[in-house]
Amino acid sequence: MLIVVVVALLRFSGGWFGVLLGGAVDIGVLREVLFLGMAVAGGLAVANLVQSRGRWLNGATVALILLAVALGGHRVPIADLPTGTPYLGLDRFALNLIGSSLIFIAIEKLFPLRVQNVLRPAWRTDSTYLIVNHLLAGLILILASFALRDLFGWMVWPPLQTWVGSLPFFAQLILALLVTDIVQYWTHRAFHEIPLLWRFHAVHHSIEQMDWMAGFRMHLFELIPTRALFLCVLLLMGFDQAAISAYVVVVGLQTVFNHANLKLPAVFGKAPLKWLIVTPDFHHWHHTVEPAAIDHNYASHFPFLDYLFGTAVKPDRFPDEYGVIGRYVPAGFVRQQLFPFFEKR
Repeated sequence: MLIVVVVALLRFSGGWFGVLLGGAVDIGVLREVLFLGMAVAGGLAVANLVQSRGRWLNGATVALILLAVALGGHRVPIADLPTGTPYLGLDRFALNLIGSSLIFIAIEKLFPLRVQNVLRPAWRTDSTYLIVNHLLAGLILILASFALRDLFGWMVWPPLQTWVGSLPFFAQLILALLVTDIVQYWTHRAFHEIPLLWRFHAVHHSIEQMDWMAGFRMHLFELIPTRALFLCVLLLMGFDQAAISAYVVVVGLQTVFNHANLKLPAVFGKAPLKWLIVTPDFHHWHHTVEPAAIDHNYASHFPFLDYLFGTAVKPDRFPDEYGVIGRYVPAGFVRQQLFPFFEKR
């Protein structure tokens, strides 16, 4: 299905799917990946059909591969990319889907916090979140980025943009992470302390088994405005596109890392690292139902923000239980998206 979607977008988007790529993906490599994907998926499906295994599923796979070929397959014509167009989406999506699944599953197996199955309960729900939140929200944010310049252009302070733009790449990246984490800290805290906002954020906290995929569970009414806010801050401050692109990749990796079923060496729990890098043992306490840790550890990148504002908690162990007190958030993607609008608590 993903192959058909990619081929269709490349063929019919008039170049806008190229905006999602943002020039970060070599088109030749993309064509090779498409060809390899069609060959492997089609070959496995045909082999299973010959052995009379999973006829409906494998038959549908063959039909989708044929549809992709009819649309142009790996040789589909691609329109030129618009110049100077911001992007935010497919590179992060691809990194999370391919890189996270391969790298972090392997790391979790090598250094597990707890022994648990890769296909844990609710994995289908969180797989849906991974795909929908990154493709749909990425597309919306691309379109929103144009409006942000017009709506908030009056807030631009040229001396600040000049100074930020003059910084070396690495300095811009660190500054982008710091600035957005400060904004994220207070918006995250608001989603905990304001009852109306908590309805939406409770969806994220409903995860009961932490692993690399847990961080993707987030309601669209939380994801879209918060990501748009971070994007607005970066654009108004004048960060280079390269720094923003790197920031997107780091945020994607950090999201996976923070929620991973991973036990790190003890050095990460000691100064100065415990103040500088959010790690799974720090963020897992944010997701616990243990009363002493409720509404703590809001930072995504820099724990010193929680220490500074008095919301840090980090016992010398991992929490025993995760989720929402009362277990009142329903299961399933659609029900969770509807839940905040009908929740009676």
